[in-house]
Amino acid sequence: MSASAIDSVPAVDESSVSLPAWIYRDPEFFELEQERILRTSWQLVCHVSDVPQPGDYHTFEFLGESVIVVRGEDGQVRSFYNVCRHRAARLLDGPKGHCGRRITCPYHAWTYATDGRLIGLPQREAFKGLDRTLHGLAPLEQEIFLGFVFVRFAPGLPSVRDMAAPYLDELTAYRFEALVPQGRVTLRPRSVNWKNIADNYSDGLHIPVAHPGLTRLFGDTYGIEAGPWIDRMWGRLSETPSRQWSEALYQRLLPQVGHLPQDRQRVWVYFKLWPNVAFDIYPDQVDFMQFLPISPTETLIREIAYVHPDDRREMRAARYLNWRINRQVNREDTELIARVQIGMGSQSYTVGPLGQSEVCLRSFARRMHSLIPQSREPRAPGRGWSVGHRSR
Repeated sequence: MSASAIDSVPAVDESSVSLPAWIYRDPEFFELEQERILRTSWQLVCHVSDVPQPGDYHTFEFLGESVIVVRGEDGQVRSFYNVCRHRAARLLDGPKGHCGRRITCPYHAWTYATDGRLIGLPQREAFKGLDRTLHGLAPLEQEIFLGFVFVRFAPGLPSVRDMAAPYLDELTAYRFEALVPQGRVTLRPRSVNWKNIADNYSDGLHIPVAHPGLTRLFGDTYGIEAGPWIDRMWGRLSETPSRQWSEALYQRLLPQVGHLPQDRQRVWVYFKLWPNVAFDIYPDQVDFMQFLPISPTETLIREIAYVHPDDRREMRAARYLNWRINRQVNREDTELIARVQIGMGSQSYTVGPLGQSEVCLRSFARRMHSLIPQSREPRAPGRGWSVGHRSR
């Protein structure tokens, strides 16, 4: 390829091309998208069943912030910043735990009730005029949707319920409120930009090329659609037994699920909530994933599985086989996104054409363009381009 071919960018309709490669590695863009996209987005912390008793808590780390979700003595689930109001010490450690009837700071022993009220501090006489009602734990905006606890750090988006409204009837059939955790939260580091993972999740074209297991399971039934705030992908389990033993055994052993309608019994469906939260919904379990940005080229994939209590041997076997099948899918995706991230650094690549069927990538790009107009530029502006575009 000649230098002129590399340097030139064809004039195309922006709705028909991908997001430009430079925004998958640019530090200034990363700072701006944290402010305009990620801080205003709903982030899933846990399910209410993760904090079943008063004093149970779950933590979440995001964009340098630490969050506590705790069940109070009154049974209510609340979300707070995991920060003491005295000297900013972290209050609770670990991904989850039990704090009893109060939260006590390990630095100076300021003490809070599980509803966030400041209820005690040593040497109170040294804090003349302190109004304890003004120094309780700082709350976050919280929404509990179908049993899942979401928080956000700044306003901007509709509620989770409103965003999910087009699919509410379908989601309700899975009785999310009755789910319980299976295992623990895991964090998988990936040396890629978070958007690379989000793109791959909603990309239907790579399924028959890169995921032979899913192709054997679904045949040609894999579908994809893009809503205003949610991407939806799905595949129906084939009646033709797979030639791979774990897939064939899953097809054969997967039992009927009493609360699901018949047309849901053999369907795997995937939902991605703008911009970085995803649910893999199977008849046997529900997995959630988040793509947590660490830097322009580093992301943590945070995930946990939830299930309905079911002691049937067939169900236990199906859940193991599900894990085995998807472990291979994860390996395949890990290699794919690494290949893409490397390619995004090539001077030969600016944007790529999107096919008519790539509706989710088109939708994601449109929203990114509207929130950060510089994402329309095929090549990065000069250094310092974002100065003046950030909130003051």
